[in-house]
Amino acid sequence: MCPYSVRMDLDTVRTFVAAADTGRFQEAAAELAVSQQAVSKRVAALERGLGVRLFTRTPRGAELTIDGRAFLPHARELLRVADRAVASVRVGRRPLRVDVINLRGAASGLMRDFHRRHPDIELDVLKLFDIDEAIAALRSGTLDATFRAVGEPGRPLPADIVSVRVLDEPLQLLTGPAHALAHVRSVPLAELAGHRIWMPGVVPGTEWAAYYADLVAAYGLTIESTGPNFGSDALLDTIADTPALATFMSEQTRLVWPTGHDLRRIPVTDPTPVYPHSLLWHRDNPHPALTALRAHLETAAPGPATTGTWVPPWTSPH
Repeated sequence: MCPYSVRMDLDTVRTFVAAADTGRFQEAAAELAVSQQAVSKRVAALERGLGVRLFTRTPRGAELTIDGRAFLPHARELLRVADRAVASVRVGRRPLRVDVINLRGAASGLMRDFHRRHPDIELDVLKLFDIDEAIAALRSGTLDATFRAVGEPGRPLPADIVSVRVLDEPLQLLTGPAHALAHVRSVPLAELAGHRIWMPGVVPGTEWAAYYADLVAAYGLTIESTGPNFGSDALLDTIADTPALATFMSEQTRLVWPTGHDLRRIPVTDPTPVYPHSLLWHRDNPHPALTALRAHLETAAPGPATTGTWVPPWTSPH
């Protein structure tokens, strides 16, 4: 056994990762709430134990050496394992933490129903933006489950993350009263080609951006995401006042708007575009309430739609 393997403590490893991420010992010290001298001493102790230089000092701060770059992913894994070890003995005394992406969407509705049926289970409902952030949180043990669209080409899930498709969320067209389609009872998806659909919340690189990019490619739609995203109230104001614009809105999204807006929710058919939600969790997550949530979704969630709907080819029910 390497003698230093006994002496390597998590504080030195955590300090090394903080210094690597910030690029400055001073910023790492602030992040860890210790002195800059303590950061220097911890890094020096780690370097002595490993027998290599991990950083070189430059006018811009601290840069990783070749050995530092090689050690960094293993250091991160050490911290992940340590965090999961701590979480494994604390989960029974903390809330179940679930990410729903959108607090007004279908996943949030599923969690509200779960809470009604299991009022004794304490919940923390979060809203994380990025799927990579959510997966990192699942792997570190700071998050127990997340609802995501998964399967995007080039972005496979890690082997330790499990996913089960639980819900397909139908999309509707939302228009103002003067829009050309405002008075139809339903509209075939292909007939939306040529209409301007405005969705300022579509951010490049997200799974929902990949979803809408495939929808555009499949049906020749025009989806615009220009302009700042001021939230749903501003979106509804714009749709109500602009006859040339419409937007997609989930059939299950709960919205309230002023009476004067007179907005119209129009079903889209032949096929109906549905947004696929899968529940993701770490296969070794020990939280007892996670089992209850999975069992609830198996019986309460409608499950994936099978006919008359459209989803991107990279999504598939499990």
